Amino acid sequence: MPQIGSILCPVDFSEFSVNAYECARSLAWHYKATLILQHVLYPLYSGFARYDGNIDSYEEIARQLRAEGQEKLQQFARLHARREIRPQCIVQDGLVTDLILSLAEAQRVDLIVMGTHGLRGVDRLMLGSVTERVLRRARCPVLAVRKPAHHVASSAHDPEPVHLRKMLLCTDFSDHGHRASEYAVSMAKECGAELTLLHVLEDVSRLTELESATEKVARQLEESIAPKTREGCIVKVMVRIGKAYQQIIQLAVEAQMDLVIMGVRGRGALDTAIFGSTTYRVIQLGSCPVLTVHI
Repeated sequence: MPQIGSILCPVDFSEFSVNAYECARSLAWHYKATLILQHVLYPLYSGFARYDGNIDSYEEIARQLRAEGQEKLQQFARLHARREIRPQCIVQDGLVTDLILSLAEAQRVDLIVMGTHGLRGVDRLMLGSVTERVLRRARCPVLAVRKPAHHVASSAHDPEPVHLRKMLLCTDFSDHGHRASEYAVSMAKECGAELTLLHVLEDVSRLTELESATEKVARQLEESIAPKTREGCIVKVMVRIGKAYQQIIQLAVEAQMDLVIMGVRGRGALDTAIFGSTTYRVIQLGSCPVLTVHI
């Protein structure tokens, strides 16, 4: 069973960063994990209105901007503070994606939590930008967070910032799907959540084939998580028919899911496994955070 001992949450101080940080803090609280807040000044030279080409001037302005960024990041952490959660604040300057990935590697983080801009924002800002590149290249799971549904938010006095009570694991019975199931069970147990296992049938035409296929898949879902592994976790199974991404999104809304968990086929295949396919569309169009797990 995977353990989450450290979580990296890059922030740019937007509302999307706040949403991501809420989820990151909740998971850090459950796993008793180290939480790292990162802000990247990029591009650093864009703020140098007074830069005259002198290297000393450059270094002085750079130090000033870093100091201001550090103070702003610490203020962000204080503003959204909950007891028992004391994040480490790191400010860097350079290429955003590279610094996120290099910090994740250096700190050996187990999870990256990032905000996304939703439907219109993903189309305009995510493609070819930081979140997409991190999703493609990260060695650890990545949790992409849009604005969470109203019912998952907690009160200001609750040590758990976000309540993740209903989780949806989408599986195709592949190796990467199995890896995702390990994270799903772990998170469901830590958060005391109900876990629904979903498989979507896309190519069944005749009624007799549909009934047989549905029964077979339901049995596979039941057997996909061993009884000993699922101890202490409420697990349900569901089979739906249609376009995978549409059924996932629809079920997540209907059942008021707080988190969707999906496996992808590794970093080298993310171009086809996420972007333009089921996982990407669920991230882009769905109503709740999506955890991507790849091998």
